[in-house]
Amino acid sequence: MKFAALIAAWWSTLALATAAPVSVPDTLAQRLAPCTACHGQQGRAVSGAYVPRIAGKPAGYLYEQLINFRDGRRQNATMVALLADLPDAYLREIAAHFAALDLPHAPAPAVAASPTALVRGEAIARRGDASAKLPACADCHGEQLTGALPAMPGLLGLPRDYLIAQLGAWQTGSRHATAPDCMADIARRLSPADSSAVADWLASQPVPQPMRPAARPERPAPLRCGSAGHAP
Repeated sequence: MKFAALIAAWWSTLALATAAPVSVPDTLAQRLAPCTACHGQQGRAVSGAYVPRIAGKPAGYLYEQLINFRDGRRQNATMVALLADLPDAYLREIAAHFAALDLPHAPAPAVAASPTALVRGEAIARRGDASAKLPACADCHGEQLTGALPAMPGLLGLPRDYLIAQLGAWQTGSRHATAPDCMADIARRLSPADSSAVADWLASQPVPQPMRPAARPERPAPLRCGSAGHAP
């Protein structure tokens, strides 16, 4: 019996070794499947989730972030593993696909914040604070904070926890952009209270429908940022 079992096991091993490899289709749909597994169907994310919406973001911004994850300027084990060794052409195609999705946003979830924090957050977002050398978020991300082409993302419709985490990543150096890294400089000037206030205010704002990036920044950019020049 033992001999017969060994023969059966040998034949089973041989069959597995000689079986044709599983063929995975090299299609855009196949490449997008890992993206939508976390970012939601069609990249719309889930209201209140940590993972951000990517549908409708400028293609230049999405491409830049894919490059940053792949090349180690942004840290996320899942993203790094998925993007390792992927060529630029694949990443441009993925970025263009999600940028072209013009889909409604979910309503902004309620944010528990004090009136004082919301007033301070709005002031930073809309006007900045010259005494702290803080430009307004709207200077680069558009008057309506919906982003600006070719590579500035919108700031509305993002969960508070995600906004806080990204500001913290800029401040600690675990997130970088192509030099000159203006966002890192700005984030480091924010106090913990101001970081919280601006995240509170941005996360509590209604999202315009439709939400589209401006054709170009409405104001002259106060800083020269490396990311702003990237476009597919």
